[in-house]
Amino acid sequence: MDEVLGRDGTWAFDLETLRIVPSHGRGVHKLRQAIGEVSVPLAAIAGVSYEPGKKGGRLRLRVREGADPLMQATGGRLGDNADPYQLAVDANQAATSQYFAESVRTALMVNQVPSTPVTSYLLPGPGVPIAATAGDGTATFDGEHIRLDWNWMAKESKSAAGPVQLTLSDVASVEWHPQSGFGYGCLRFRTKGVSGLPAPEHDRNCLAWGVQREGGHTALLAAAVTYRLPHPLAAPAQVEGKGPDDDPDAMLRRLRELGELHRSGILTDAEFAAAKQKLLGL
Repeated sequence: MDEVLGRDGTWAFDLETLRIVPSHGRGVHKLRQAIGEVSVPLAAIAGVSYEPGKKGGRLRLRVREGADPLMQATGGRLGDNADPYQLAVDANQAATSQYFAESVRTALMVNQVPSTPVTSYLLPGPGVPIAATAGDGTATFDGEHIRLDWNWMAKESKSAAGPVQLTLSDVASVEWHPQSGFGYGCLRFRTKGVSGLPAPEHDRNCLAWGVQREGGHTALLAAAVTYRLPHPLAAPAQVEGKGPDDDPDAMLRRLRELGELHRSGILTDAEFAAAKQKLLGL
């Protein structure tokens, strides 16, 4: 098993799963601690890289589009410190981190894991019930119902009519945006058949905040709802014709890549033979 100890957690890889365990020190982002341990199956990984810096470096994991409800809900807008798929490492971990990234990339190559989007979630969503407070109110979700309760910071356009109750079947999609500049961060529940939405601070289906960048645990609640909605890529259009596995040029490129890995010593003779047979369908 390959393992890297970073400033804000530990990554371990056993050729099938990349296990991410956050630290609980004062410097670790609260959202990352709330997310907790994450086990990412190899099939959900699009790629991994090591990015060197002046005083250390950073491992960065990319999951396939549609594989993780948290990334689907937040749209890649989490800050670096809050993103569970980044690991800051000290300079003395540079060689270990580079080897770790190469091990994951090799496993992706040998198992022919594509980096294309997926049509079902490969990681679980947060458990329910779940609640999050930020800015002008609190959102709660029990798996079937969403409730928004307002506090003293809410505009009268929101609070005058009291709390909001939504059923999951009412919701078309979830939008999550961090606070930026002088604008508001928000957690918005878009309901079916509605267009022309008001600003977050006046939208009764939306929490809005102007101070906390990530809005507390709102990203987790967004992921919990997103996970229980129909997958946005679940019914892609079917196009007649050849797929990537039928493309002879793509097949040749993959064979060349396997050959390069074999010649460089990354793949053993047995691993190269097995991967070649799998690629050719033998």
